[in-house]
Amino acid sequence: MVIATELCALSEHRIYPGNGKLFIRRDGKPVFLGSSKAYSLTLQRKKPSKLVWTQVWRRLNKKGISETTSKKRTRKTVKVQRAIVGASLEDIKKKASQKSDFRSAQRAAALKESKAKAKAAKATAKKTKKGPAASTHVKAPKFTKRANKGVTQR
Repeated sequence: MVIATELCALSEHRIYPGNGKLFIRRDGKPVFLGSSKAYSLTLQRKKPSKLVWTQVWRRLNKKGISETTSKKRTRKTVKVQRAIVGASLEDIKKKASQKSDFRSAQRAAALKESKAKAKAAKATAKKTKKGPAASTHVKAPKFTKRANKGVTQR
């Protein structure tokens, strides 16, 4: 035979028929309290999480659960490669599979090419400028705060 039991609103202990009190709150919600102690503490508005003997406190402080729970299952992390802005996944994999000496040779060739471009640009700039008269930028005389105030410099 199954006995209908209630749970105490404060301590969460079982309340068997004929025991405890039924307290109706102002909002009309029925609250079952298992003992006069629980009733008194509820009227004082005590929090069950602060009372060491309640199930809420035991749950918060992880008491008495060591035998019920088994080993915690952990997930193994999976490495995923994703594309970066400006490089697709295939490009990244291709570069990773290349040997380092091949990459360094490519880098040296690119550097040589950029230096050649810079040299060519410098040469063309030199040809267009013919002496200091061709310069469009005229250097302005330097004025200091003293000179602006009318004081001569030594």
